[in-house]
Order: sequence, then structure tokens, then C-alpha cells
Amino acid sequence: MKKSLIIFYIVIAVLSISLIIFLATGSLERFLSAEAVEDTRTRVVTIRDSSAQSEIVMTSQSVLEENLNTKIPLEETETVIAVFNKESEEGFSEEQFVVYLTNNSQNPVYITFLSYDERTRGYRRMWNAPVAATRAETITLFSQDLIGDRNNCIIITGMNAANEHTMTIFRRGAGQAANAAYIKIAELQIGGSIVIQEATRSLAYQQGITTGQSFNIAAYGHDSASANMLDQIETIFSYSSSTGRYEQTRVSRIPGSQIEQRRLQELLSGAPGVFENFIYDLWYFVSPQGTIDTQQYIYFNPESREIIFYNDEAQQIFQWQISTHTRYGLYIRSENISINTLLRFIDIELESLDSIRLRVNEDVRLRITANTTWDGSYRRAGIASTNDTVSQLHPAIDALYDSSWGRIQFNKSGVYTINSGGNVRSGRYVFYKVEGSDLLELRPNEGSSENRMVYIIENVADVVILSRVRVGTNSIQDLLEPPITLTSVRSEE
Repeated sequence: MKKSLIIFYIVIAVLSISLIIFLATGSLERFLSAEAVEDTRTRVVTIRDSSAQSEIVMTSQSVLEENLNTKIPLEETETVIAVFNKESEEGFSEEQFVVYLTNNSQNPVYITFLSYDERTRGYRRMWNAPVAATRAETITLFSQDLIGDRNNCIIITGMNAANEHTMTIFRRGAGQAANAAYIKIAELQIGGSIVIQEATRSLAYQQGITTGQSFNIAAYGHDSASANMLDQIETIFSYSSSTGRYEQTRVSRIPGSQIEQRRLQELLSGAPGVFENFIYDLWYFVSPQGTIDTQQYIYFNPESREIIFYNDEAQQIFQWQISTHTRYGLYIRSENISINTLLRFIDIELESLDSIRLRVNEDVRLRITANTTWDGSYRRAGIASTNDTVSQLHPAIDALYDSSWGRIQFNKSGVYTINSGGNVRSGRYVFYKVEGSDLLELRPNEGSSENRMVYIIENVADVVILSRVRVGTNSIQDLLEPPITLTSVRSEE
């Protein structure tokens, strides 16, 4: 009996010691994560803009610092842009790729590989190499199995000083040790776009039984031999097993009609926000004969959920309530901001990349029916031809003025800011015409205590005078408030 008890205690002691060793060496963590060994998809990394200001929200700053930590410090003249961590081939340590900015004017952006060295028992740089991208704020760093052999490539994309898209790809040499240098297998620079053409790989590849099909890389640029700006040249690069690099395999011309067709399919795909962003602009009415006979405009603003109708007689503002994608465009339900019983249903059909067709039905919740005058084709005002009717309307300007409000800045993005003694107010603005009068409407940002304001614009001796008015269904009513004078700051300077 005593002998059995002693054996029992010995077994308990051995099991306890084994459990302690198991936990201390981290084997439990590796066991639990064993199923997630392979990562063949792209991974998200944090990128730092080298021109960013120091005023960063604390939560964002903590994430930034965590993602940009390097295994060993870089040189004082090197600024980290992006960091990518991956497990070593042996699985005993972590490797790190770091894209950094240097003071080298010819090759300002480099990538370095940091790996654990068993001999020195610490991390060290294995190699450094320049990349094609030079604008730090545009750089993205990720990995992907492009070749199909589970040897993930390191991919750096971004823009260069000539505003061209670039892609640089590195891959570990076949049969090399963990600390061997990576080789550059592709580097593309083009004034268009660069796309990795992913293909569906077999179930055997997914299960780790066989290798998979390699992905091609497509580069799209303008066809310089064509007068049509939409005509493109497609260049395909494929991986060559004999050279171990991507090589050009096919060049083809894509007519602009096909590109336009792709864009139209994208707009009508029903993806959230795509069509709404497309119509975010000022549109003007075009008669069935293709002429501009009336001053009739519609302004769609999905950000502030507003739709503004204005013509020779009046301006009407509707709240954008609900929109539903249709086969040919978008169906919008809107409500007048002043008369909540007045509903307007807008059926928008896409005609081309610069024109839409509208059918507008009104529901005033009364027992009457009326044909609306807003039906018809509209073109984007930003691409209007030189025409007196359209040129008198300036949806956005870039100007700076001094006024009794303070210094007011109008930006081409349609945003205004008023700085008065350090107190900054902002919102959106729009210019339009009613009854031959030029009007300016200021719409403060949501949450502001200010109301929407409309002013008649007069120019007297290079001074802009704003008089507060109210626009009704019948006429423009002067509110008899003191006028506001705007003096151009640039003219003074």
C-alpha cells in the first residue's frame, strides 16, 4: 500500500513539472494557433504620412506607435513608414519588413529585412533595397502568395514623384536559408493603374496538397497613339519559372467604349454609395433637342442628405430620406424641408457617364395630380460647354475675403470657413440664380446653432456686397438686415 502511494505521488510530481514546462515555453499558444499557420492573403498595416502634423488623436497615436515598432532601432536619418511582421520559416521567431524614408534624393524610400540571428542571439538587418514608390503618404506594404507555392511575396505599392502608380515585389530565393536575401521579381511604374489579377485556386492548393496557379499583374495606361482619352493599353506580366521574375507576356488595346461600359456596370452594380457619389454634383437641364433653353438645375448632396431644385422662379430644398437602387439607377424619396407634407419621388436613370434622366413625381397628400416640370435629361455642370446660361452659375470658387464676420475662405470643395478672433465656423455653400439675381447660400455644419442663410450678391468696385433675403415660391424677399461687405484679401496683397 505504501509503495503504491509513493508511485502515485511521483506520477503527480512528474505531471506537474511537465505542465509547468509546457506553459512556460509557450507551447500551448502555438498549439492553439496551429491551424492558422499559413497566411496567403494580404494583411493590413499602418502607414505613417511623413508630412502629417503632430496633432494626432491619442487613440490613433497609440495604434500608430504600436504598429511602427521595429525589432531594432533604425538610423537617425531613417523614418519608418510601414511595418510588416511575419513568422519565420522555422516558426521559432518573428521576421520583420520595414519600409523607411531616407535623405537619399535619388532613392528616398527603402525596404529592409530584420531577422533573428541565432549566433548573436538578437535581430539584425539582413538586406536593404530601394523601392519605386517615393511618396510616403501613399505607400502600402503587404504580402501575398503570387506564385502559388506558399512562398509569400512582399509587395510595396504607392506613387512616385511623377504621380505614377508603382509596385515593387520581393520574394525569398528558392531553397535559401531563413536569413537569405530576398530578390526583386517585379517593379512596375505607370501613369495609369496596376492590378493583381487573382484567380481561383484548386481545393488541393487550399488543403496544402499541391501548388497553385500564379497570378498575373496587369498595368493600364493611356494609349498615346489615340486621340480618345479613354483608350487604354493593357500590359500583362506573368511569372516565369525559368527566370524567377515577372515578364511582359501580352499587350493589348482597350477601346474607350469598353472602359466606359465597365464604369457604367460599376455604377449600376448596386454597391452601397457608388451611384450616390456619382450624382454628387450640380446638374443642368438639357432639352430633347440637346439645347439649354431654361435655367433649371438640380444639386444632389448625399453627404448632407439634401437635394436642391432651382430654376428661374424659385429654389426648393428637399431632405434626402431614402434611396433604393434600381436596375438602371436610383430611386429617391425626399421631403420638402419647409412643407413636410410635400414629398418628391425621384427616379434617376443613367444615360451616360455625364448625363442622367429624371422622372419626378410629387405627392402633396392632397386629392390633386399634376405633371412636374422637372422631368428630362440633365448633364453635369462641371463639364458644361461654354454657354452663357451655365457660365453664370459658379458652384464653387477658391477665394479669401475679409468681412465684418471675420476672414471667410471659400474652397473649391464647396466648403466655407469663417475665422473670427480664433473662433472658426464652417459649412457648405452654393451659388445659384433666381429671377436673374445671383444668390449665395450658406449651410452651416450639422450641430451648429446657426441657421441656413441666403444672400443676394452685388459687385461694386471690386467689393462683394451680401444682402440677406428669403427665397419663396413667388419671389425674393429682402429681410432688410445690414449688408455684409467682402473685400478680397488677394487684391490687397
